Amino acid sequence: MQDLFDLSRRNALVTGASSGLGRHFARVLSRAGANVALAARRREALESLAGELEAGERRAVPVVMDVRDGASVARGFDQAQEALGAMHIVANNAGIAPVSAFPDQSEAEWSEVLSTNLHGAWLVAREAARRMIDAEVEGSIINTASIYAFRVTRGLSGYAAAKAGLVQLTRALSVELASRRIRVNAIAPGYIMTDMNRDFFATPAGDAMTRRIPQRRIGTPEDLDGALLLLASNRASGYMTGSVITVDGGHLNSPL
Repeated sequence: MQDLFDLSRRNALVTGASSGLGRHFARVLSRAGANVALAARRREALESLAGELEAGERRAVPVVMDVRDGASVARGFDQAQEALGAMHIVANNAGIAPVSAFPDQSEAEWSEVLSTNLHGAWLVAREAARRMIDAEVEGSIINTASIYAFRVTRGLSGYAAAKAGLVQLTRALSVELASRRIRVNAIAPGYIMTDMNRDFFATPAGDAMTRRIPQRRIGTPEDLDGALLLLASNRASGYMTGSVITVDGGHLNSPL
């Protein structure tokens, strides 16, 4: 059964790999056998992770990429391919989640969220698809969505709109790319503990939020490992495309 999730001789690119879920996803894919291109805006933030993964006997290469800039995305894929060869897996994970009340939100704040979380994901998926087609590989594009594609909360209107758009983009691309042997799926995490939100979940407000989750706990990055490896493996999920896997402790089914 372990062979179902064996990614040996596969190359993966992870965006947003300098921190949070992207950094974790890179480690998971590497442990499963993939060579990994680590993409983010700051190369120095990636170098320690690249050294860690290479110590585990997998190739890892830092790639400078700003997902909001199509030319930067293309250059990043160039760097990844030069070092590793064609990409088979792309974890389209880069994103931001600034909190601001809608009446106070500036146009610049709105544009930044949409340009990173939706337009950036589109740019990465388009570049990945073009190169997978050119290389004639069976590809898997895995978008990081959110339960806020399906429900809302205060202060995250731009984030919710972008993630809802990303879910529909996932479904649309799955139809367009299926005949080219490229699968496009998404993971929709609920609340996942990271360094960015750890302090908040230690507050009374964070505790109240945790108690609204049916499992009564915040998820860990490791809770996403199974979904990531399932979607990355052609053998495990070769007949899955256009799917959105929710990993949220039952949060979507809880009352608002």
